[in-house]
Amino acid sequence: MIEIRSLTKRYGERTAVDDLTVTVLPGRVTGFLGPNGAGKSTTMRVVVGLDRPTSGSVRVNGRRYADLPVPLREVGALLEARAAHPGRTARDHLRVLAATAGLPRRRVDEALDLAGLSSVADRRVGGFSLGMGQRLGVATALLGDPATVVLDEPVNGLDPDGVLWIRTLARALAAEGRTVLVSSHLMSEVAVTADHLVVLGRGRLVADEPTGSFLRRAGGGSVRVRSPQADRLASLLAGNGVTLTSPERGLVEVAGLDAAAIGDRAARAGITLHELSPVAPTLETAFMDLTREDREYRTGPAEVAA
Repeated sequence: MIEIRSLTKRYGERTAVDDLTVTVLPGRVTGFLGPNGAGKSTTMRVVVGLDRPTSGSVRVNGRRYADLPVPLREVGALLEARAAHPGRTARDHLRVLAATAGLPRRRVDEALDLAGLSSVADRRVGGFSLGMGQRLGVATALLGDPATVVLDEPVNGLDPDGVLWIRTLARALAAEGRTVLVSSHLMSEVAVTADHLVVLGRGRLVADEPTGSFLRRAGGGSVRVRSPQADRLASLLAGNGVTLTSPERGLVEVAGLDAAAIGDRAARAGITLHELSPVAPTLETAFMDLTREDREYRTGPAEVAA
């Protein structure tokens, strides 16, 4: 369990994390989201003792990271995939870490196998691709068989097989009762991996709730309606607060009315419907809507020079 209480972290005049209170529970995958500059990486660095809080506290399994007798056995973290000496082999990198934590040598081979790196274990890390470096970072995080796992952008640089591996791994760790905190900008992957979301904006908490609840609260869903009388239906539904689009002939997408209201109006007007299906907002859409005012960097309309 990770307990963050009234955490504030300032760098000079800039406040990276502002009075953050959240608990990351075991037994589920918690997705950690936020625009660039929201404070996610800073929070993770404080969790593993790389930064000191300006005020507030962070506890992992009831203790400060600095007070853990063997941190590698308690918390596994991937914050920087390239945090390995380029002249060492993957096996030697893990052996050094295992020795410092008093871990048996077998854990090195187990971690390499888990990360799919057994065949390249004796290659120098400096020659690794970005994806292989990510796998080594995950192997490092899991070396001590920790109860708490913190992964910052773990799918960065991975191919589709690697992305699926991270998703399966995260869910398997949570199913074992571990605490799993995963930060990612890949919304489609978070949507199918995370049970719970913690969302930051400009260092402050924007959301702390189950993924399904976050999507429902964001709203923005539409209703897909297919009808041989689509033009007549569109005229019937048009009005204040209702947005209509027609991607193809016979199909109308309606925002601003729910499926029941559309069905009732169509029935009263004698309009035949072949499809009436709500379309839920994607996690990306919900995230963009709820963090619209919390982005540090915003882009304007794209312009192409002549």
